[in-house]
Amino acid sequence: MAKKKLPADVLEFFRKAGSRGGKKAAAALTPDQRKARAKKASLALSPKLRSERARKAVNAREAKRKAAKRNPLVPPTATDSV
Repeated sequence: MAKKKLPADVLEFFRKAGSRGGKKAAAALTPDQRKARAKKASLALSPKLRSERARKAVNAREAKRKAAKRNPLVPPTATDSV
């Protein structure tokens, strides 16, 4: 059975309404609720994707530490943590 296409004006309505939904939902949540939702979303990722993101984060930290050792005159920024 072939899929029926929605009219262009209906699709436009859904695009606009959908883009507002997430922002309104996030504004209505407490910080703890947002944290729980973000954690659930991150755990829903495939293990392969999670491991790739973790590997990239570790590589970035190691590169930053190596750069600091090469040039000790540059003071660490507030975002650098050991």
